[in-house]
Amino acid sequence: MRKFAPVILLASGSMLLAACGGGGVFNRERPDEFAVQRQAPLVVPPDFTLTPPAPGAPRPTEGTAADQALEALFGGPAPRSRIEASLIDRAGSADPSIRSTVGDTATNTVAKGRVTRDIIAAPEGDGQSASTVIPS
Repeated sequence: MRKFAPVILLASGSMLLAACGGGGVFNRERPDEFAVQRQAPLVVPPDFTLTPPAPGAPRPTEGTAADQALEALFGGPAPRSRIEASLIDRAGSADPSIRSTVGDTATNTVAKGRVTRDIIAAPEGDGQSASTVIPS
């Protein structure tokens, strides 16, 4: 057993050092990803009469921030479907003061019931102490 220990140590040490080498079976030529990809040539714009934009002016293709927000929220001027157009025709136009009327305290509201009121008034929590009640 004493004679095998130095041989085992010498063999494992030489394998570890051989793994650090650069040559051998595991060293293969790999392509350079930057050399494989072609670079697009520079193109000079054909119109040399362009004037530089005024400092602080919005780009003509982008529009204002409000226009961009409306475009992101509601989309562009897409044609409406027959069902959507029918729904809009049936709904009619809204009263211009609808927001003031809805927020008024004298506005009639619909009672949704005790369950909805209890759900809205329920305290916030992680649900560990929650319990269910099945009405009979």
